[in-house]
Amino acid sequence: MASNQPSGPVPAPAPDRPRSAAVQAALDWDQAGARRGRLRARTLVTLRWLLLAVEAGALVYSGAAMGYASAYPFGVAVIAAGAWINLLTGVASPGQRLFSDAEAAAQLAFDVMQIAALLFLVGGAANPFVLLLIAPISLAAYTLPLRPMILLAVLAGASALLLAFFAWPWGAHLPAAPLVDRLGGALATLAGVTLVAGYVSHAAAESGRMVLALDVTQAVLAREQKLSALGALAAAAAHELGTPLATIAIVAKELSRGAPTPAVKEDADLLMAQAARCREILKNLSDSPEATDEVHERMSLLQLVNEVIEPHTGVHGVRVEAIVTGAPGAAAPDIWRRPEILHGLATFVENAVDFAASEVLITARFDAGSVSMEVRDDGPGFAPEILAKLGEPYVTSRPGAEGSRTGHIGMGLGFFISKTLLERTGAMVAAQNGRPRGAVVSARWPRSRLEVRTS
Repeated sequence: MASNQPSGPVPAPAPDRPRSAAVQAALDWDQAGARRGRLRARTLVTLRWLLLAVEAGALVYSGAAMGYASAYPFGVAVIAAGAWINLLTGVASPGQRLFSDAEAAAQLAFDVMQIAALLFLVGGAANPFVLLLIAPISLAAYTLPLRPMILLAVLAGASALLLAFFAWPWGAHLPAAPLVDRLGGALATLAGVTLVAGYVSHAAAESGRMVLALDVTQAVLAREQKLSALGALAAAAAHELGTPLATIAIVAKELSRGAPTPAVKEDADLLMAQAARCREILKNLSDSPEATDEVHERMSLLQLVNEVIEPHTGVHGVRVEAIVTGAPGAAAPDIWRRPEILHGLATFVENAVDFAASEVLITARFDAGSVSMEVRDDGPGFAPEILAKLGEPYVTSRPGAEGSRTGHIGMGLGFFISKTLLERTGAMVAAQNGRPRGAVVSARWPRSRLEVRTS
């Protein structure tokens, strides 16, 4: 298939097909914006109530089991301050309101400082509840862009380190924990903050990329289905309009014969000519393979491969050919016309045309149990780093439009979309480098998933 990578976001099989609005939006995709989920007010308020409940439990445990009972008044004041802020946030902001990045960062920074203040009162970094500092960072890693998330992680890490050296002395009966224990707690918290921030941030980025790519896939499929429906609509229109046009032609002919004046006869002849023209247009439309009901719903393998390669047969410098072969004794199947299959294979062919040196070959094979399609080019093949990630969204090294035969600028969605669409039809899609060179992409279906069964 196309050599070094998957194609652009949604390459159309033909250059004159316009991109849909959803697909065009993917071209303007902003990775930093798409990778994050904005923080809702209701989410923050709910999670903060949970955090405050855990803090209250930590305060009670620290007083009862660790001897910090004298910190209760100050600890209750710190927790009450957090509850008051949370109550104000819930009242001032509708539950569905999305915080801006700055507002969310400020809210989570308050949580970090509030947790640090409580820990300052109950032993500092030596208190095992110092791990509570990880909670706001986890939420920041999932909802905030990279820069404010890093700033919050630095704030939490700095708080943990300061708590290793500074904690309120609540009486001589509470000897200070050894420095090594306090530093150990602080470093463990710092490691936890770093790892959780990295894990959650990466997971959020991958989730956002996948959701956006799947949304574009759905948009492509909906667009192809609309185009398919237009063909059936055109066939129905041609059939329904044939009878009234025939009636118009007969009436116009009678008017022409009995016209009382030359002007009336001229108008009747013009009406006959225009009716004949309309009938000819409808005849051509009905004769089109895309418009007839029977052929629109089903097609042979040869029709499929010819339709897939047709937009690219005139590309300068590349010869595009199709071959259909079958196992001895196996009858060639008629298959259902599926927009997913047409779009997916057309994208593979478009990629191959962009990266081929001089030739692209699409081969359809069938036997008693399966049908397979293979797109092969004689280009440089897939780069190892691309081949290892092929099938993931936004994996590409496609050149800009000026370096592409088809003029598409790739973002790595094309292969992902095509693979997803084909797999939805039951195909197993594979990609590899050919020998001695070139790239090969294949799709294989159980014959029963494609074949039109005749009753």
